[in-house]
Amino acid sequence: MAGQLTRSRRLETQQQEQSRARWTTSLTKILAQLMVDQVHKGNKHNNLFNKKAWKYICDEFYSKTGLKWDKEQLKNRYSVLRRQYAIVKSILDQSDFNWDEATGSITANDEIWAEYIKLQKHPDAETVKTGGCPIFKELCTIFSEPATNGKHEYLVASESEHTSITPCPEFLNMHQEETSSESQDEEDAIDPQTVQPTTPTATSTRKRGRKGIDDAIANAIFEMASASKMRAVAIEQQNARFSIADCIRDLDLMQGVDQQLYFAALNLFNKPNAREIFLSLKKDKRLTWLRGKCAVASN
Repeated sequence: MAGQLTRSRRLETQQQEQSRARWTTSLTKILAQLMVDQVHKGNKHNNLFNKKAWKYICDEFYSKTGLKWDKEQLKNRYSVLRRQYAIVKSILDQSDFNWDEATGSITANDEIWAEYIKLQKHPDAETVKTGGCPIFKELCTIFSEPATNGKHEYLVASESEHTSITPCPEFLNMHQEETSSESQDEEDAIDPQTVQPTTPTATSTRKRGRKGIDDAIANAIFEMASASKMRAVAIEQQNARFSIADCIRDLDLMQGVDQQLYFAALNLFNKPNAREIFLSLKKDKRLTWLRGKCAVASN
């Protein structure tokens, strides 16, 4: 009797584990590879996997892992990977960031990272900085636009289409249960060769309209951030070229500068424009210019 109760509890535990999708990096790697295979086989149309693809993915995932998770649970993970791809791609769209395929890390100096995290206010940017994304190439194959033929611009060059996948750090609590998914119609995607084309519905048109607006807003934000970054760099370069230290050094070498004029000049050098003019003038004209500017300031 006790043995039967033990087996019953064990079976109940296994059923509960089967019903909850607790993702690890190795399971995510397997799922990503199955999706890549289906992309290469042409079973993804209009950015959606068709029914044939999802059946293959579900069957092969069970075969490789022993976990009989249903299509909805795998689609939940698909949504997580899509958001992960969007986050990493938005970071790499910035010219100061680079993806290292060998390590999967995203490289940039600490100041650039700090500025990006501050401007974007994205909670996942810190995780990307720490863990990178070793399977970014596979995510590009799965989620990039058809025009790129499954390739992202960062990967165009010497890479072959089929490579092994290494585990990718998860951004959205990979060890926790995922119980919700975005509204997706992937399971209804059918090979366009088997059906007659239909007129887009009002709902799909609205969805495309909202997506276009969201993309425009995101692009505008990125452009503003880039412009702000360029202005900051220009100001920094300007300050470095006409520094207070350089002005004081040249001031110390000048003849005919009394103590009152010296300290008045130091106050004047707090202004970036004044420093630039002073260092740009010929040395025989600097004293006259300083006397005039300091006299005006004194009055």
